[in-house]
Amino acid sequence: QVQLVESGGGLVQPGGSLRLSCAASGIIFSIYAMGWYRQVPGKQRELVAEISSWGSINYADSVKRRFTISRDNAKNTVYLHMNSLKPEDTAVYYCNAKFSSDHWGQGTQVTVSS
Repeated sequence: QVQLVESGGGLVQPGGSLRLSCAASGIIFSIYAMGWYRQVPGKQRELVAEISSWGSINYADSVKRRFTISRDNAKNTVYLHMNSLKPEDTAVYYCNAKFSSDHWGQGTQVTVSS
């Protein structure tokens, strides 16, 4: 059974930082592309960042130079380091694992507000 468990969300002031973690189980983590997506009510889920099994990285333009995705294959975990957070980063953030099929976590809320 595949499980993706996100953690690290919360309330942060504008300009602050958070680190999201996603622990995976039930998959051969190292062969999966891992990604972070986010969604706000009434809008489509959008890609934030993704990292391939060989370490190739892609970011949404809106988070470039502020967010950093990384993976630790020994811990079956993918991270999203978020700096210089803005109110428009407020969303539910979802972890995604992609190989022959897509798997999703339950999401973690990030709220950027003063």
